[in-house]
Amino acid sequence: MTQKKKYPQGPLLSNINSPSDLRKLGRSQLKQVSNEIRQYIVDIVSEKGGHFGASLGVVELTVALHYVFNTPYDQLVWDVGHQAYGHKILTGRKEQFPTNRIKGGLSGFPKRSESVYDTFGVGHSSTSISAALGMALASESKGEKNKQHIAVIGDGSMTAGMAFEALNHAGAEHSNLLVILNDNCMSIDPAVGALKEYLTDISTSKTYNKARNKIWKILGKISQFGPNAQAIAKKVEGAIKTTILGESNYFESLNFRYFGPIDGHDAEHVAEVLKDLKDIPGPKILHCLTVKGKGFTPAEKGDTTTWHAPGVFDKETGEIIKAQKKKTPPKYQDVFGETIIELAKQNKDIVGISPAMLSGSSLTKMMGQMPKRTFDVGIAEQHAVTFSAGMATQGKIPFCNIYSTFMQRAYDQVIHDVALQNLNVVFCLDRGGVVGADGATHHGAYDIAFFRCIPNMIVSAPMNEEELRNLMYTAQLPNQGPFSMRYPRGKGVMLDWETPFKEIKIGEGRLIKKGEKIAILSLGHPGNFVVSAQAEFEKEGLSIAHYDMRFAKPLDEKLLHKIFTKFDNIITIEDGCLQGGFGAAILEFMANNDYKSSVKRLGIPDEFVHHGTQEELHKEYFYDTSAIVDTVHEILAKKLVSQVG
Repeated sequence: MTQKKKYPQGPLLSNINSPSDLRKLGRSQLKQVSNEIRQYIVDIVSEKGGHFGASLGVVELTVALHYVFNTPYDQLVWDVGHQAYGHKILTGRKEQFPTNRIKGGLSGFPKRSESVYDTFGVGHSSTSISAALGMALASESKGEKNKQHIAVIGDGSMTAGMAFEALNHAGAEHSNLLVILNDNCMSIDPAVGALKEYLTDISTSKTYNKARNKIWKILGKISQFGPNAQAIAKKVEGAIKTTILGESNYFESLNFRYFGPIDGHDAEHVAEVLKDLKDIPGPKILHCLTVKGKGFTPAEKGDTTTWHAPGVFDKETGEIIKAQKKKTPPKYQDVFGETIIELAKQNKDIVGISPAMLSGSSLTKMMGQMPKRTFDVGIAEQHAVTFSAGMATQGKIPFCNIYSTFMQRAYDQVIHDVALQNLNVVFCLDRGGVVGADGATHHGAYDIAFFRCIPNMIVSAPMNEEELRNLMYTAQLPNQGPFSMRYPRGKGVMLDWETPFKEIKIGEGRLIKKGEKIAILSLGHPGNFVVSAQAEFEKEGLSIAHYDMRFAKPLDEKLLHKIFTKFDNIITIEDGCLQGGFGAAILEFMANNDYKSSVKRLGIPDEFVHHGTQEELHKEYFYDTSAIVDTVHEILAKKLVSQVG
């Protein structure tokens, strides 16, 4: 992908095309390099958009890591990847960086196929320690005793069960593993939970920090003490930590050597510490204190959630550039956020639950008005589901809001803890379908298929805002059991969407437009693509029927019998995978009832979809408005040929 505009690079950065170039600099130059990388990120992201605060927060840490460690031989594993922009700039992708998150350009996250420096592909949190430990043990088995393995994980990501599992395993292996805890008290929303409070206690303990500074030189220069140096230093360090922090340091109880906290924005000092840690064997954790948005005052001082991915902004003033202010339909997530409050006022048993995505799901609004009925459980999807199930056993009606792609992490809990017990947990799957620039790790392609095969589960998708409200209303009525609804990222189609609630009969579809030649069956938001296509059909005098099926499970079999009896040609459309999805459900119905109609399915094929705008991806994978028009024309042309023949 070509990039026309050239962005200015500082005098040091302009000569760095790989980490080996960085290592030619003196340690005193690391501050300047960090400043130049930070400015380069600001210049480009302000015009192109992308994840901002997290990458600015780890610039110095990124520089120090590549300066000290022999990457890519030494394995550097990032968690989530929101913070990897500086890493990409230093590892041969500086000139390509303006294409970040643009179709055909760089991925917004580390990606193994993109660079040898991207040791592990990531898009969701809490995988880095497990991956780095696997690498460390594999390297050890190959005799690579001096190879270093570094996992960089945020305090928010550390709350996930997978991170705890990995720490527990790593502490028993004595492997050459360094965990960098990037502590900024944030994930996308502020970090929550007991671990956050524990880290805050450590980082704000003046007594401990003063003591730590005194013993650091001992730990960094243990050779001065002769053959028993390590044992002596460890006793001194352990005594001080026990005295100041209590009987047990959490990380050391798992056999990790704990160091810190240190200032993660002092590149020279971080490099010095990392160099010392290279010579200390076994699993280690370095606690770095950082600030999201560091170095760009509006992001550093402003709302960190807003500056996580602010879109386009003025780099001089920090003003976020909004789209035109004319009235437009709301985002589906905001319809959810407003509607759950409205329902919760009517039904005292409704509670809202999110795994660290309160703002992304718009549950912040409910948290503001009903804090005792809204729960942010941290980055812990499995816990979120079983926690919801526990509440449901006591008569509560949990609306568990999880992005479709993150729902995959809690699949076992959905089956065993919710569906098997037939509990009334309402799963609101935000970002169902392709999501755009975040790419393959974030597309919600599979939820229709993986929920459809679970007994007791209702699988639904609203075509518009009114339908979302009515599905939410229906889901909280008595004795509904497990209930899922999925809706896409972005805006709906209705300006006047705050309509009175109506119950939707479970498994009932609806006729949108009568027709004679072909029937189009849609599920969810793509039904609006069909509505747009109908304008073209009307111009051409074509009579095409359209049905919004609403439910992939249970199917409206009464309606389907009418459709298959009347139409020889049927088109299905969904913003999800074709394997096992809504279209597959229609084929199963046809086979089970011995119908002979021809069914053409439109949706996501059997491949991972990479990044691009939602419109670009709908078009590329052939299920946008144009694809519907072309498919109808193709079917009619074939019918005409067969009639003539």
